Amino acid sequence: MRLSIILAAMALLMIEPAGAFARAVGESLRPVGRPASGSAVSSTPTRHAVGRSLRPHPRPARIEARGEAAIQPEEPRVSSSNLGFQRWIKRFRARANAAGISNRTFDRAFDGVRYDADVIQRDRNQSEFTKTLWEYLDSAASDTRVSNGKQALRDHGRTLRAIEAKYGVDKEVVAAVWGLESAYGTYRGKTDVIEAMATLAYDGRRGKFFEQQLIAALKILENGDTTPRNMTGSWAGAMGHTQFIPTSYLSFAVDFTGDGRRDIWSDDPSDALASTAAYLARHGWVKGQPWGVEVKLPRQFNYALANRKIQKMPSEWARLGVTDMNGRAVRNYGSASLLLPAGAQGAAFLIFKNFSVIERYNTADAYVIGVGHLSDRLKGGPKIQANWPRGDRALTFSERKEMQRLLTRRGFDTKGVDGRIGPLTIDAVRDYQRAQGLAPDGYPSLRLLQRLRDQGR
Repeated sequence: MRLSIILAAMALLMIEPAGAFARAVGESLRPVGRPASGSAVSSTPTRHAVGRSLRPHPRPARIEARGEAAIQPEEPRVSSSNLGFQRWIKRFRARANAAGISNRTFDRAFDGVRYDADVIQRDRNQSEFTKTLWEYLDSAASDTRVSNGKQALRDHGRTLRAIEAKYGVDKEVVAAVWGLESAYGTYRGKTDVIEAMATLAYDGRRGKFFEQQLIAALKILENGDTTPRNMTGSWAGAMGHTQFIPTSYLSFAVDFTGDGRRDIWSDDPSDALASTAAYLARHGWVKGQPWGVEVKLPRQFNYALANRKIQKMPSEWARLGVTDMNGRAVRNYGSASLLLPAGAQGAAFLIFKNFSVIERYNTADAYVIGVGHLSDRLKGGPKIQANWPRGDRALTFSERKEMQRLLTRRGFDTKGVDGRIGPLTIDAVRDYQRAQGLAPDGYPSLRLLQRLRDQGR
């Protein structure tokens, strides 16, 4: 579903709505979208409407490798006459037929479809990371989003309880995904998915991936789940209340209402919410286990233990001084690893298998924490209690490369300068921090970069 390009708890992200379940194959991550005005859900509270859906996205690997210049707009490759695109559609028909798409479905789907230059501009203009984890969480679990979520739980309580009973996934977790993906159905997107996928497939930059999505979208139409012009979503093909891309829809969407259609576009969110629960259950959701628990660390803690590969039972962590915020051992829900998404200066969490299950929906740590924390708030839980380093900001792509160069120059080899904060860079940061007498949390902060700069003068 998504490429495993994770920022290793660094919270260097941007916030854009896009296709949930959009774990893109090939060279790309899931497609990234911009805010789209969606159809309002009549039963969804709008009195305190949140202005947009939230979805943090690591940059696609190819763009990272090419550097900042790669995010500049490029000219569309077809003239305003649209003739090149129309010729591509004629050639594409044979490939669609070979995939089982009838001429009738194909003709209905492409009736009136034109090259959409705006979609290409959006694909080209994916910004550099600009948001820190705490800025993201301020919106993801804001009082307004929590209030709207509790109202949504009341409005759709019977459906959500039935979904929880069938799939074993907490109704608040399903609601939290809904809240982050489309602001509880308020921002589902109005872009014609066939037109957008065809434009992106023709464009060629990630043509193979988007042609795969286009074929999947045509199969959805062939199955009769919706009509061509009702198949709307984000510019990147994410559809419905919980933003499926077409291939993921085919694999995981369910007909919960029993009307013979898997209708994630309807104002009734039942099928979309059930599909979200079905997906999480399919990927190993453990009933009764939290995604994570906020914890306190003892003084002189060994920060090298904050590693996803190191797992211990909560009782073992407690013997090392890691307790819940009340000073008690966390319940033994299962093996857990320690996550420090903002280094030693921010909140700490023991995270369980369900963290990894949500991560299958979106690989960004911030998204997983956002879903998990919002679900906790919907259950009546407290806000995150630890302070965040709010004087800090996310490093830009060029600053991350600069940090790698400076670390390597000082003898802490990052094994390459690519602007991506992976395990090798984290290890180099830790080694540098130890040498400097700092807490070796591996967090590449702006303050750390400034220290490196000062020492290089």
